[in-house]
Amino acid sequence: MKRSRSASPPLSGLGRSFGVALSLALSVAAPACSGGSEETRGSASNSLSASQSGSGLATSDASGSGGDSDSDAATTTGTGSASGESSAATSDSDSDSATSTGEDTTTGTTTDATTSTSSSTTDDPTTGGGLCNDKLVATIRDFSASHPDFESYTGDKEFGGLVESDLGPDHKPVYAHPGSTPQTSGPEGFAQWYNDVQGVNQTFSIELTLTESDGAYVYDNSAFFPIDDQGFGNENWPHNFWFTTELHANFKYEGGELFTFVGDDDLWMFINGKLAIDLGGLHPPLSKTVDLDAQAGYLGITPGGTYAMDIFHAERHTDQSNFRIETSIQCFIPQ
Repeated sequence: MKRSRSASPPLSGLGRSFGVALSLALSVAAPACSGGSEETRGSASNSLSASQSGSGLATSDASGSGGDSDSDAATTTGTGSASGESSAATSDSDSDSATSTGEDTTTGTTTDATTSTSSSTTDDPTTGGGLCNDKLVATIRDFSASHPDFESYTGDKEFGGLVESDLGPDHKPVYAHPGSTPQTSGPEGFAQWYNDVQGVNQTFSIELTLTESDGAYVYDNSAFFPIDDQGFGNENWPHNFWFTTELHANFKYEGGELFTFVGDDDLWMFINGKLAIDLGGLHPPLSKTVDLDAQAGYLGITPGGTYAMDIFHAERHTDQSNFRIETSIQCFIPQ
């Protein structure tokens, strides 16, 4: 504009007045043009930001400010990389929590938070805290009194060596004899004790709740008849006396723990696949304790580790049924 005026001959009179008016008009119009340019540049800038919302640079900026802006969250959730950054940023924003209605980013954040919570609670050493549980889940198999191993034998002391010292590959005790013993009919009958066999046994699930007492955890039942009037029934007796109990759990070995069982009849307890308590045979209530520190080498356990505990019990004869667990193990984890 200036260049074209300097090239024109000087104006005089009315021409000068017109020139002044034209100059004033142009000077007033110039800011509007300038403002238009800024608006245009702003639109271009906004368009660039929108087009870059899928890039790493734009995502980084969005994650820094997205926690305070709904519009940024809306922009970034449409892109793969942006959604990841938005997930990290929006965890601090109430407005962005509204995006938890099924968006993958929110689901991922929720999953991560849940996983973190679970990880922290697994370190809780108290039975019943985190994954630790004060309830042990047991499988009960009911048999008829006519089974050759039930109600056919009696005894007044333990009969050791009925099972092998190593747990079987199916996580069941392995019968240690080729035929019958003074307490059992043989391998075929024993194979039915802890396996479901149609027409021979019926299966139930129960929970045994451990109660804390003076630093120990105890389940104590001097009338352990969990399936009275169920399965094959009481068979004209006041209780159902013919069943087996199978229990599997993991536990945390911290060092210094003891485990004691008191009961009748057969009881075998394995730790890390090794026979730790052997109270086989029919007998009145008997007690046996395993000192985990003293047996650590044989059991293959080290303080700080988590190991399997497998318990197998049988109630095979009238007219008592006792079942007591007492242990200083602080954390049982259901399998």
